[in-house]
This record gives sequence, structure tokens and C-alpha cells, in this order.
Amino acid sequence: MKLVGTDIDGTILPPSGRFSERTRAALAALEPAGIPLVLVTARPPRWVDAIADALSVKGLAVCGNGAVVYDMDSREIVDAVGVPTETLLVVAARLREALPGVAFAVESPAGLSREPRFPLGEQNLAHHEVGPFEELPAVQDGSVFKVLALLREGDADDMLAAALPLCDGLLEASHSSSVAPLIELAPLGVTKAFGLARQAERCGIDAADVVAFGDAPNDVPMLAWAGMSYAVANAHPDVIAAAQHQTASVRDDGVAQVLERLLAAARDAAPDASPAASDATDLSPTS
Repeated sequence: MKLVGTDIDGTILPPSGRFSERTRAALAALEPAGIPLVLVTARPPRWVDAIADALSVKGLAVCGNGAVVYDMDSREIVDAVGVPTETLLVVAARLREALPGVAFAVESPAGLSREPRFPLGEQNLAHHEVGPFEELPAVQDGSVFKVLALLREGDADDMLAAALPLCDGLLEASHSSSVAPLIELAPLGVTKAFGLARQAERCGIDAADVVAFGDAPNDVPMLAWAGMSYAVANAHPDVIAAAQHQTASVRDDGVAQVLERLLAAARDAAPDASPAASDATDLSPTS
């Protein structure tokens, strides 16, 4: 184990929105052991700052399902992969026909933009663009790194099944929600595996030495890429099937249990890791 990549929501952060002491301690023990931690999330960068503070972690995070590299020290976007306007317009037209009533929002380095029908659940959001999808500035300038497609009623698995053939060769489709009929579209070839692989390469670490954790279908490429992969017990069935191993649920600190075992084995050769913890902070997503 030379690098750890983990999803956040549902994997290390339970529905309560608070990291457990055990999980914080296990993650904090990685740095003194010389093992980089990479947070790999569908969240946009603006949602990562609170996570970094609560875990007392620094370095780079992979956001937007692999499309964005975010520096948690300087709190700046280091790199982002956008989608050409023409591609966005083609896929949006196809999804409108296949999924009547679908509403869109997009994430770009400028922040969130959305259609009027896309509900805003995020509190205290700074001014953002609202308008028809085709007219949103981020769509027009090709800076979109993630598209959110939402139905008022439905099932995320069914939405994804309908979207996959329509996005083939154009965008990457996935979902990370276990409750909302919401799918996420990323630039072609960009997945959590793409994002994590870039960070491993930056550190000079091979996939074989990476341990990855996840719970949702958008984690599957990352788990398939990593040399050692774990699904938490509460994971989507597709994730459990893709992972090499299974650990306890997020509520039972499944990731922490694995890291404790791996770090204990590593301490036999280099006994210098020292767990740490910080005060709990509510980090539930607000949209």
C-alpha cells in the first residue's frame, strides 16, 4: 500500500454527515506513514473544503468524477477537463427525448449553473446562472466538467440504463445517488479511475500499489483500476461485484477497519504511524 484513494459519501462519510473518530484517526495515520491520501469524489471542488478541514488533510483531491484536480492547500482548481459545446447539445437533446421531464444542471470552474426546473437544494450558494441549458454560459464556452440530469420521479439505475447508449462515444454516464433519480455525465474517457491514475502517476506510484474504496456505481472504474479494491457493505450491487474485497459498512467504519489492518502490517517494517483525530463537523451534502 503506497497510496489510498477513497470516495467520500457513503464510503467514509455516513448518512449522519459526520465522520467517526475511528475513520478520522485511520485516515490521519496515513500521512506519518508516508502514504498519500487522495479523496476521489463526484462532489464539485467547493464541497471539498469542509471535508479537508474535518479530516485535517491536504494535498490534491479528484473532484467531478475525475474531471477536476483540486488543491486542498491553496483551495484552487489545478486542472479541469471540459466538454465541447456541440457534444453537450447533442446529448441533452437525446436525453430530453428519452427521459421526458429531465432537468439539467452543470458544474464548471465558475460554479453551478442550472435550468429553472432543476431544484436548488444547496444552501448559501453564491450567485449562479439560471436559464435554458443550451444558453448557460458554461455550456456555451465548453468549460462544463460535469452535467447533472434529474427527473422528479424515477430510478437512477433505470435512468443510467437509458442514458448509456445515448452517451456512447460522447460522454461518460454514471450515478452516485442511492435515492434520487439523478445521473452524472463527465467528459469522454474521464472517470474516477482516470483522475486517481493521474495522481498516482504524479506520485510515481503504480496501480498495483494503490488501495481504493467505494460504494456507488461511479466508483466501479476506480475499483477495477486499483491494485487492491474494497466495497463497503452498504455498496451498490455493481460495486460489490467489481471490487476484489468487501469490508464493513460505512456506519461500521469499514474503510478504517481495512486501513488499520494494512497500517499495522506496515508498522512491522516501519513503526512510525501515529493516528490523530479532530472534532466532528456536519458535512452532509445539501443538494
